[in-house]
Amino acid sequence: MTAPAQVGPSPVGGGPAVSLTENELTVLQRAAQGETYAAIAKDLGYAEKSVTKMALRLNRKLGALNITHAVFLACRAGLLDGKPRRHGDHAGFAAHQYRGEEPCDACREGERVYRRDRKAARKAAQEHAA
Repeated sequence: MTAPAQVGPSPVGGGPAVSLTENELTVLQRAAQGETYAAIAKDLGYAEKSVTKMALRLNRKLGALNITHAVFLACRAGLLDGKPRRHGDHAGFAAHQYRGEEPCDACREGERVYRRDRKAARKAAQEHAA
């Protein structure tokens, strides 16, 4: 038996990582391919009820409402393809700083634009007040 797969926030970002067994990961991958619990159980040599219980554990571990939601959360975390998503699932430049990370190029550029716009707005407000 291999070590459980780790998923979840970066250690710097805090929060516990989710630990999935090899069997749970297999069920998740097969569900992501659209297979039914019956088909997964037959191929793995389990009873369908065992696969159903494994799916319920996956939902609980990932904080999902159902297996479809679990697949979505696993994809977003990079568990299924090994590529964690960085944009669209975090707050940007400030989130990188809070986590102690070096901001990515997209977040750094977004911060530059934000600061430039804020500076222009302050200057316009000062000119309007004068």
